[in-house]
Amino acid sequence: MQEYYYELVVKVSSHLPLFSDFLSDTVEVGFEETDDGFIIRNEDSLETIQWGLEQFQEALNKALSQTIELECVQTKQKNSDWVAEYQKSIEPLAIDKFYIHPTWTQASPDLINIEIDPALAFGTGHHPTTASALRAVAEYVKKDDTLLDVGCGSGILSIGAIKLGALVDACDTDMVSVENSIRNADLNNVKFHNIWEGSCMKDSKKI
Repeated sequence: MQEYYYELVVKVSSHLPLFSDFLSDTVEVGFEETDDGFIIRNEDSLETIQWGLEQFQEALNKALSQTIELECVQTKQKNSDWVAEYQKSIEPLAIDKFYIHPTWTQASPDLINIEIDPALAFGTGHHPTTASALRAVAEYVKKDDTLLDVGCGSGILSIGAIKLGALVDACDTDMVSVENSIRNADLNNVKFHNIWEGSCMKDSKKI
């Protein structure tokens, strides 16, 4: 990763879709659309793109017999380690007898640890609904209970129940969630009794 990158903020007074089409056809890097223009970022200078936008503006003005205002401001920005910054923002938390923490933090010596790295699947313990459900697991789940986790997400509730000695089946209609649950179970050295993509119906395909 380079130390700096360039950011070009573009504002246009009208015909935003035409400028968007022009950028899509000519710019090799992605760009962000705003209410009145675009933001383009790249590790190389964006002067050529700015020149192209100015030429396109002039051509549109002639073709449409209108005056379209164009403002381009390029700045040089310092890169950040976004992964490290994101990791710093995720704090471990204790919920009843469980301690939920990402892999880059220390485990608790006193509570039941659940390692969960934030991902696309729902469930890190930080949302009130997940925290409430995990408290219910802590209070009511006993050894040798059999449970079905419908809409397992990250698998956090299942993992907590398995660590309490329960036998857990789990399912989710989102394959990403199923894969994330399996990965998190492996991370915590526990296993589902069964887990599958689909609903809780018996004919769903188990993995």
